[in-house]
Amino acid sequence: MSLVSRLAALVHPRGPVVGRVTRPFARFLELEAASGLMLLAATALAVAWANSPWSSSYGHLLHVTALPLPGVELDVHGAIDDGLMALFFFVVGLEIRREVVAGELRDRRTATLPVVAALGGMVVPAVIYALINSGHVGSRGWGIPMATDIAFAVGVVSLLGRRVPPALTIFLLTAAVVDDLGAIAVIAVFYTGSVQFLWLAAAGAGLLALWWIGRKGWWSPWVFAVVGALVWYATLRSGLHATLAGVALAMVVPRAGAEPVADRVEERWHPWTSYVVIPLFALANAGVALGGDAVSDALSSRVTWGVILGLVVGKVVGVAGVGALAIRTGIGRRPAGTTGLHLLGVGMVAGIGFTMSIFVTLLAFDSAQLIDEAKIGVFGASIVAAALGLTTLWVASQRATPRSADVGPSSTADST
Repeated sequence: MSLVSRLAALVHPRGPVVGRVTRPFARFLELEAASGLMLLAATALAVAWANSPWSSSYGHLLHVTALPLPGVELDVHGAIDDGLMALFFFVVGLEIRREVVAGELRDRRTATLPVVAALGGMVVPAVIYALINSGHVGSRGWGIPMATDIAFAVGVVSLLGRRVPPALTIFLLTAAVVDDLGAIAVIAVFYTGSVQFLWLAAAGAGLLALWWIGRKGWWSPWVFAVVGALVWYATLRSGLHATLAGVALAMVVPRAGAEPVADRVEERWHPWTSYVVIPLFALANAGVALGGDAVSDALSSRVTWGVILGLVVGKVVGVAGVGALAIRTGIGRRPAGTTGLHLLGVGMVAGIGFTMSIFVTLLAFDSAQLIDEAKIGVFGASIVAAALGLTTLWVASQRATPRSADVGPSSTADST
């Protein structure tokens, strides 16, 4: 039985209300696990292309003009990073809002542990990176190791199937949502240039109009798309990163009613961001030339080691260490059916920082050399984190007693 099936059995719907809660969660897990595989394939293709005899075509394609707009012209690379990624952040915003309003983050006692662990998993890696790069040219990249890639992390955990307690997966997803929220805040506050307030006011006016329309119950996807595109353009011209428009737009999608519009929109667009946007982002940004002295130069770089140690060591100390401290002090409750080794394994898996780490890299640095050094660090750290996390979670599952490994109604279902 797959992890998703196990989760469904654990909370088998006895009525339509429970079913509406569990089915979206199961679909979310399926999407993220499959997205992780597509992300891995796109990354492999980008690296192979950038190191092939046709590597010049890779760079040329990325710089072809794709979106000529008044006052700004975006090439293929910019259209993906500033345009399509806004859609990704829109869906992330919807996910965060759902968790706060109707999900795991609504219950303070349930949310305390993953929230505290996620905060530790952001602060400790940033501090490690900052200490290594203090006073050096790469110091601005402290935000790179703060993020966890949900798709890759869920993909790795899903490889173990029923061996992972369902509560542990919920803990990972909740912590990753908080992690995304933190990354958005860091981008907005620390990686934004000078702001053009007239354009920012125009974006705010568009958001206010959409909020008012939603309040009146006049929802129209076409009106939202047109006004949303104008909000995105105004945000792009304002100096804020255009992807922040996606988060802001997610906040004004109506949630009132028996079937909130926001849930329908998220369900419709989540597959597009998982299967199209994120793989395209990886294809456009993961193409690092590894020939010559690139790897050896990276291994002597403070930026690379700041990223590696931040993700591999900092995430474990931040997520598992701070989480264990929260459990010991009574601030949070250990997820059902888990052990300290499970928490350690999740802390390791959280070191897979791929998508958001690369995104912050592009915001932090202008130097191509620093960008490549950071990307190599992200690649290396993500591979090590995935391997260590997978191994640790497997060992934890072997040590777990049948009673702790199979909690709830699913243990009966699995034994048949």
